[in-house]
Amino acid sequence: MSMDRIIHIVDDEAPVRASLAFLLMSAGFAVRAHDSGRAFLAALSDTSGVCLVTDLRMPEMNGVELLEALTRRGHKVPAIVVTGHGDVPMAVAAMKAGAIDFIEKPFADDVIIDAIHRACATADVQENVDNDKAETYERLKYLTAREQEILVGIVTGLPNKTIAYDLEISPRTVEVHRANIMSKMQAKSLPELVRMTLLIDLARDTSGGN
Repeated sequence: MSMDRIIHIVDDEAPVRASLAFLLMSAGFAVRAHDSGRAFLAALSDTSGVCLVTDLRMPEMNGVELLEALTRRGHKVPAIVVTGHGDVPMAVAAMKAGAIDFIEKPFADDVIIDAIHRACATADVQENVDNDKAETYERLKYLTAREQEILVGIVTGLPNKTIAYDLEISPRTVEVHRANIMSKMQAKSLPELVRMTLLIDLARDTSGGN
């Protein structure tokens, strides 16, 4: 939810920071303001629940460089870049560096507020996907090499008899492994198991075995 996130404003011009902070706080957001990209990075200890609104042109570290620094540190932060009319090529570069949106100056109040809501919503969805993927990877670790082989067969739609023939084991053994897989992966149904494995590159992650 966007209102649960802290909006970090990065702009080297104090009047701009103050004006934007007042606007966003009036709209119900929690806000922190920073006078430079370096100050923001120094203050950033945890990126969960963070949304960034940064000016593009700043001394020492511009908006693109700030986003690149976040990427190098392994941080995924929903970011909106504020640009001047002549900065569109740089704004495109910022989006390639990870920005979700860019807004041209001057902008109406509702434009920046709507952009923040969209950026936060996008980040919420991505964070949920990332969490689901991390859980799937963690559960996958508990499968034996044989169970991983059978899992690949299951989610590609092969019947137990075919899996058994390919692996030179009995269909009954496949059934036992299948039950263990469902339990270890905490899947309540076959569709749920398939959805889990679609989040990851299963063939790649099981190629090495355990």
